[in-house]
Amino acid sequence: MVRKYAVDEQSNQTLMQWAKPYEDYVYKCIRNVEFPEKSIMQSSSLTVKDGFEHGQDLVDKMVRLIKEEFHHFEQVLEIMESRNIPYQNLTAGTYAKGLMKTVRTYEPAALIDKLIIGAYIEARSCERFAKLAPFLDDELNKFYVSLLRSEARHYQDYLALAEAIAGEDISERIRLIGEREAQLIQREEAEFRFHSGVPVEAVALA
Repeated sequence: MVRKYAVDEQSNQTLMQWAKPYEDYVYKCIRNVEFPEKSIMQSSSLTVKDGFEHGQDLVDKMVRLIKEEFHHFEQVLEIMESRNIPYQNLTAGTYAKGLMKTVRTYEPAALIDKLIIGAYIEARSCERFAKLAPFLDDELNKFYVSLLRSEARHYQDYLALAEAIAGEDISERIRLIGEREAQLIQREEAEFRFHSGVPVEAVALA
């Protein structure tokens, strides 16, 4: 969203440079990459496009989110390594893709919908971390609690941006997207993912 809506081409390239080591690790399976220092990831190093009233606010909030998500990724890798769990790529779940089908096709409605969807994804993450944390060992419990606190901030940032850009009440749009989100989270799914619906095996056992 930052690249599409809020920054100029040079800043676009800067964002891509920040992401490249993580993309190399995940998609190119290059395991000896050096992740960048988060201190270089500053919204002040990006140039906001002219004519977008809320561009700076979007950049500020999303850069903070980007830094936290990259940090979380590195934390997960460290925990996996300490527990001798090999990294492996998984196929993407259908949850986010299903939500994106609700996005309207014109602006700024499309951006508002994407921000609302981002809020739902973060809020659902927060909920699931909270549900899982009590069943984990001390290290993972503490880690999951830290994650859910971050996700709580993230979904609030997404909603605040959506409301500011809309300039009007968006509760009806939140409700409509929420209906689709409820369908996705409650449907039966063969592949188990963090945001997936009810596992088919669980339905069969019931």
